[in-house]
Amino acid sequence: MIRGRRQGTAPAVLSVLDLATVGVGLTATEALRATTELARLADRRGFERFWVAEHHSMPGVASSSPAVILGHLAGQTERIRLGSGGVMLPNHAPLVIAEQFGTLEALAPGRVDLGLGRAPGTDGATAAALRRGRSDGADEFPSQLAELVRFLDDDFPDGHPYARIHAVPGPVQGSVEGGVQSAGRPPVWLLGSSGFSAELAGRLGLPFAFAHHFSAANTEPALDLYRRSFRPSEVLDTPYALIGVSALAAEDKRDAHRQVLSGALAMVRLRTGRPGLVPTPEEAEAYPYGPLEQQVVDGWLANVVHGTPDEVREGLDELARRTGADELMITSNAHTPALRLRSYELIADAYGLPDGATGA
Repeated sequence: MIRGRRQGTAPAVLSVLDLATVGVGLTATEALRATTELARLADRRGFERFWVAEHHSMPGVASSSPAVILGHLAGQTERIRLGSGGVMLPNHAPLVIAEQFGTLEALAPGRVDLGLGRAPGTDGATAAALRRGRSDGADEFPSQLAELVRFLDDDFPDGHPYARIHAVPGPVQGSVEGGVQSAGRPPVWLLGSSGFSAELAGRLGLPFAFAHHFSAANTEPALDLYRRSFRPSEVLDTPYALIGVSALAAEDKRDAHRQVLSGALAMVRLRTGRPGLVPTPEEAEAYPYGPLEQQVVDGWLANVVHGTPDEVREGLDELARRTGADELMITSNAHTPALRLRSYELIADAYGLPDGATGA
């Protein structure tokens, strides 16, 4: 259920992470339509997973409600696994997440992943608004995770305050008179950009997804910690590590650079407290970067695999070899939806992934 199938000539399993990014001059409707088109493309070209990420109060990101988006994508795809990359558990009651993802599993049986993060996916003030004054947060993540898994498995022990509470859809429907047990539940993944979730995922024997695309310096130490901490479980016999990587391919190398510069300027604005829409390449090229802003840009561009399809393939291959990742989850933060879609087509072509639409 968890281990993916390597596609074409890729050195690792290939998947897609999407944030439903909104560019200048575009609407959220257009961004979400592009997300749907990308999910169909990924399904057709044989990518393993398509995940969406929870973010809040960011004008340039329309993926604030992963479960809603995934419910839509379940009806738009046939084969590809759909999941959250991730749901930020401290923002939600575990029962709500169990119900949402139980519903998704009922809509797309055997195709749903539940990726969980412990960060808020936003700033502190927005996190407080989401949590309505609750004090629980990142420090309570292990206990929240344990509670969520109990709801997913419907196995609180007798005497527990929640023993008579059931996440529906869920296993309880197979235990009542006339009920039929569902085939399974979504597998849980832990996501992170530091060592905390890496160690926790290892100790629990869960698959681990690391955010290399914005925490590249921590990738190898975190993966090493995950592997050293790993204990076999009912879920996994051996570690399984996925890394998110930002990549964009274009026929022309210069055009690829122009496109990823848009994402770099968006990151500059986010890190300086000015989140906005993803700028156009023209705006990004003309922007007067200060010295500190240029450092952010240079650091961002150094970790985005971009260029011609062959150059992108070479960069992804090298990253897979260096980190030993079992799976590469590609994300693209460019301004124009058509260019993002074209990039994934080019990457699929570079690895010889078959085109389901042509029967190749």
